[in-house]
Amino acid sequence: MNETRFRWRNRQLRVHASVLDGTHAPTKLIQNTTYLNVYLKKWMSGHIWIYEDRIVYTGPNLPPNTEGTEIIDGSESYIVPGYVEPHAHPFQLYNPRSLAEYAARTGTTTLVNDNLMWLFLTDKEKAFSLLEESMKLPATMYWWARFDSQSVLREEDRRKFEDQVPDWIEHDAVIQGGELTAWTDVLYGGDEQMLHRMQETKRARKPLEAHLPGASEKTLAKMRLLGMDSDHEAMTADDVLNRLEIGYNTGLRYSSIRPDLPEILKGLQEKGHTHFDHLMFTTDGSTPGFYREGLINPCIKIAMEAGVPEIDAYMMATYQPARHFGVENRVGSINVGRVAHLNFLTDPKDPTPHSVIAKGEWVKRDGEEIPPSTTIEWEKNGIKPLSIDWEMSDRDLQFSMPIGMEMVNDVIMKPYAIDIDPSVYQLPEDSDEAFLMLMDREGEWTVNTFLKGFTHSLGALVSSYSNTGDLILVGKSREDMKTAFKRMKEIGGGIVLVDDGEIIFELPLPLGGVMSDLPLEKLIKEEEELKKLLKGYGFPFGDPVYTLLFLSSVHLPYIRITPMGIMDVKKKEVLYPSIMR
Repeated sequence: MNETRFRWRNRQLRVHASVLDGTHAPTKLIQNTTYLNVYLKKWMSGHIWIYEDRIVYTGPNLPPNTEGTEIIDGSESYIVPGYVEPHAHPFQLYNPRSLAEYAARTGTTTLVNDNLMWLFLTDKEKAFSLLEESMKLPATMYWWARFDSQSVLREEDRRKFEDQVPDWIEHDAVIQGGELTAWTDVLYGGDEQMLHRMQETKRARKPLEAHLPGASEKTLAKMRLLGMDSDHEAMTADDVLNRLEIGYNTGLRYSSIRPDLPEILKGLQEKGHTHFDHLMFTTDGSTPGFYREGLINPCIKIAMEAGVPEIDAYMMATYQPARHFGVENRVGSINVGRVAHLNFLTDPKDPTPHSVIAKGEWVKRDGEEIPPSTTIEWEKNGIKPLSIDWEMSDRDLQFSMPIGMEMVNDVIMKPYAIDIDPSVYQLPEDSDEAFLMLMDREGEWTVNTFLKGFTHSLGALVSSYSNTGDLILVGKSREDMKTAFKRMKEIGGGIVLVDDGEIIFELPLPLGGVMSDLPLEKLIKEEEELKKLLKGYGFPFGDPVYTLLFLSSVHLPYIRITPMGIMDVKKKEVLYPSIMR
C-alpha cells in the first residue's frame, strides 16, 4: 500500500537513507536537469534521485549505485513540483478516480477534496474505506471535513449527517475543516455545536476554510477570530487584499461559474501588489468541460501573462497551498523527502507538462499518456447504481404552489408569483416556465413548483445528480417527465432528456446516481452535448450542471427547493413544506 498520505514505515525510511550511501540504488535518476527549488526561490541545476515514490536527493552529486536504475535525461526539461488543487469537488459528474487520473496527467498531482457526497451516499466506515482506496490513485488525495450539508435536511437525515462529522475531523486523510457555507449560523444564529467542531478541528491542528462571498471587513475579522484560516470567495482584487490584510490565506478562483482570476490579477497589478506568499489557485470544482486544458496549469499561465513573476506563479500552485495545509513536508516542492511528484516542462513559460511523474511513476511521458492501472472498489463500499423500487404516478404531478423560482443566472434564484394554469399537462412554448420537482430518492416526499428561465420548449429533464442526491425533474410536459423518470430508473441513475415522447439524451451516472464512471476526456464530450441540447431548448446561461447541483443549496440567494420544502434563504424559513407521498 502506498503510504504517502500518512507515513513511510521504518524499514522504508532506512532504505531511503541507504540510497545516499549506495547500499540501495535509486529507482529513477533524472540527470543534468534544471529544477525549481521553492525554498531558495531559484532555478537549480543538478540531478534528482527518486526511490519508489519519494525524492531522496536533489543536487550536484550522482548516486554511487545505479544498478537497475532508470536513467532519465533531463537536460532538455525544466522540472517543477506537481501542482496542488487546494479546493476540489470530485463529484461534478466525474468521480474522484477519473478526476485524479486526469489531473495528474495535466500536472496537478495533489488534490484537497470535498467529502460531501460520501456523507450522503454511503456510511462512515465505507467512506473511510474509499479514502484508503484513493491512496492507490496517481494523485495524492487529501480531504475536508464538512460541518454542514449546504441544504436543509429532514430530521433523520440531518442527525445521520451530523453524527459523522467528529470522526471525519479526526481522520488522518482529512487536513482541513470546511468549507463553512453555514457561517451565518455560527456568527448570527448561535450554533454552538458548529463552533465547537471548529475548535475541535483547530485542536487537531488542521486549518478551517471559510465561504464568505461579499463579506464585509467586520465579518471577515469576526470569522477570523472564530478560527477561519482561509477563504476562496474573493471576487475582486479588493476582496483579495482585504482577506490578506486580516490574515487569511486566500484562494484565487478560476472556475466554470466564477472565472475571476484574470480580472483579480489585473487588479492586483494595478494596485502594485507584489507579495504572493499567501495566495493559491483553485478551480473550485468546475464542471468537466472547463478542464479541457487541465486544472491548475492554466491558472499558472494566466498569472504569468498578468505579470506575476514566474517563480511566484509556480509557488502559488505548489508550495503555498502545501504550506497552508501543513503538508509541505510531503508535497509542493522538489526537495529531499517529498513525494515524487514532478512536472517536466519544455519552457518555464509554459506550465503544461510534456511529462509527469506522480508518486514516482510515469503518468505521462513525452506527450504520451500512460494508461492508468488503478481500480476503486465502488460497490464494495456502497457506491452502487441507483435502485428505485417505487413508481411515479399522476398524483405526484400536482402543481398548486403559488410561488415559483426564477433564474437570475446559473445558480441564483429569486421568487416569483405563478399566474399560469398549473393543471395543464403541457405548458405553452411562448413562456419560459417549466414544472419543477424535487423528489426523495427513497420516494417518501416531494416538492412541486415552477422554474422560470430554464427552458422554453424542453419536454423533460430528470436528474439524480443534485446537491443532496435526491431527484430533480424539470420540463414542459408531465408525460415526458414520466418517460424520463422511467428511463433514469432503468439506467441506474443519471441525467435523461425527453422531448415529445422521445429520449434525446442520456448520461448514466452509475456511481450512486451522482457520478459517471467515464474517463474525464469522454465525460467532457458528453457534457458538451448536454449543454448544446439545453441551449437549443432555451437554456440561456453557461453551466446547467451547476444549476442542477445548486437548486437545493441554501448558501446561495434567494429561494431554494430543499428536502424540507421551498425555503426563503435569508429568513431561513420554509415557505411551503414538502409533501409526504
